[in-house]
Amino acid sequence: MAKQKITPSIDPAACYVLDVAELMGISTSFSRAANHKPCTVGSGQAGVCCKNCYMGPCRITKEGQVGICGATLETIAARNLARAIAAGAAAHSDHGRDLAFTLHAVATGEAQGYAIRDEAKLYAVAAKHGIPTKGKTVMETALDVANKAISEFGQQRGELSYISTAPPKRQKLWRDQRVAPRGIDREVVEILHRTHIGDDQDASHILLSAVRTALSDGWGGSMWATDISDILFGTPSPKVGGVNLGCLEEKQVNIIVHGHEPTLSEMIVAAVQDPDLIEYAKSKGAEGINLAGICCTANEVMMRQGIPSAGNFLTQELAILTGAVEAMVVDVQCIMQSLVGVAEHFHTEIITTSPKVKITGATHIEFDEHHAMDIAKNIVRRAIDNYANRGEMHIPTGDGMSEQMVPGFSHEYLAYMQGGNYRASFRPLNDAIASGRIRGVAANVGCNNPGFTHDQVHMDVVAELLKNDVLVVSTGCGAIAAGKYGYMKGSTALDPEKVGPGLREVCEAIGIPPVLHLGSCVDNSRILTVLSQMATEGGLGDDISDIPAVGLAPEWMSEKALAIATYCVGSGAYVIMGVRNPVDFSDAVSHIMSNEWEERFGGKLEFVIEAEEIVRHTLEHIDKKRAALKLPAYDPARFGESGDAALAAYLELPVEEQMAELYG
Repeated sequence: MAKQKITPSIDPAACYVLDVAELMGISTSFSRAANHKPCTVGSGQAGVCCKNCYMGPCRITKEGQVGICGATLETIAARNLARAIAAGAAAHSDHGRDLAFTLHAVATGEAQGYAIRDEAKLYAVAAKHGIPTKGKTVMETALDVANKAISEFGQQRGELSYISTAPPKRQKLWRDQRVAPRGIDREVVEILHRTHIGDDQDASHILLSAVRTALSDGWGGSMWATDISDILFGTPSPKVGGVNLGCLEEKQVNIIVHGHEPTLSEMIVAAVQDPDLIEYAKSKGAEGINLAGICCTANEVMMRQGIPSAGNFLTQELAILTGAVEAMVVDVQCIMQSLVGVAEHFHTEIITTSPKVKITGATHIEFDEHHAMDIAKNIVRRAIDNYANRGEMHIPTGDGMSEQMVPGFSHEYLAYMQGGNYRASFRPLNDAIASGRIRGVAANVGCNNPGFTHDQVHMDVVAELLKNDVLVVSTGCGAIAAGKYGYMKGSTALDPEKVGPGLREVCEAIGIPPVLHLGSCVDNSRILTVLSQMATEGGLGDDISDIPAVGLAPEWMSEKALAIATYCVGSGAYVIMGVRNPVDFSDAVSHIMSNEWEERFGGKLEFVIEAEEIVRHTLEHIDKKRAALKLPAYDPARFGESGDAALAAYLELPVEEQMAELYG
């Protein structure tokens, strides 16, 4: 059967640039996905090909068949899934480790250009971990926090200290199930040991260890990464930012930062504002310097600095295809090797910066926080020097080619916006859910996958949930998608054709968009914190598993997504992932992830492909949780009459003026 042709994207800017690629005969992830032929045996996609030793590889294609060592289908599937979860947890946690080292260097005066931007967050984090602060300077406290973070990566016994911030009922459950993480690195190493040939051969037991490893990411490495980023670069609060390829500037030097670690990108943000470098750019014929982000680096610099985002994961090649990018500066994770090949057709220089990542054919300028500003300025100068080498440009312009969005809703700001400085609380949100104004909450997160129309499933799901009064929070590439189509503007929250009546009332009262941007993919830890605070606040049960909430990753593609999904399940959440089930050849392992995990943890992981079915499963789960809490059944007819005469005038204001009214 011929592979069905997939419309590449619902994004008009992406489609415009893809037409350029087709005319020029340049391969992209979209064209490669269209021509890709998956493994015909089925085991390559279904998680039942074992390559963990060199007697094989062994491919299990039917029930009852075993590998050379006797490994069963469910054992092989569980091992493969566990290894993917471990890789994802390692990637996110290593990000946190690097930030801990940066904080240490700042505290000892060895990191050029950095500072403690949020002292209040520093002291709050110290208190969370029982670190004494009385009589200590800011830098002494920062050093203690950095040392605590670093120690938890190599910790061998005990528990990660963030475990104590989970609801008490959840903490007890983890201890009873023996999945409370002991140390971040220890859990990753143990999974690799357990899944070596001749070791753990019980699928349920293997996957229990996978849950513990994932929890070491969500309640360890990722949580450290988020908190330390806030300490160093500032805790996010709402900003106005541009999004999509139309944010590139025809007459300015365009630099794109892409990847995940904010240590370099924050220095480049500072460097492009240097007056000497701006004058240098003008001396080369440019009107200035324009910085934009791709992927989660875009989320990092947008939510703190208002730097525009050129797009999400599948936009990275397309940014180069505009012909307007002088330098794409990358660090770690989600960086396509194809960038160098695309850049060969243009003047763009691909610059790798991490000691962990090199790409053949790219320029490597290794980043070191001890000389951070010097390195950042050197990169910016290279980009300026490259401006003169531009050829023909294809920057998308016109309607739909760029949009404005409001990012930066940290969990601290979410509490503040509901009660102010002195009464910050999640009580109003809990009350809105309890009353039925908000039916429930969905976290729409994760990647893009070129096996599906770019952004389509994300937006189909989000659009339908909003109409059903479900408040959506979002991170990563899913968040950038929501921003591109206008769902992260306050005016959208008040549109009766897009948002249900109860949710409209809440958004109007607080002054928020219907989709809240919580940050990069590592910031899914913020969602754990929000859910914990909601459970602790009361009125919606006493554990995360009681809350009418669902986690969604409709277009996932990375091992990190599996780690995130698993730590959310282990925390008590129902998680739906799209695309396909990586272990769908094993009914036993699929049963473990849904039924057994739900019995153990109150959360479950299921794979649902179609947007309509994702929405149906989400709403059914939310209503089931509402019923269990004895909350009123969802009835949209009860709400939606709270608007006033000033609303129409407000909606006519530019988004910057709306922001000024809402946030000063």
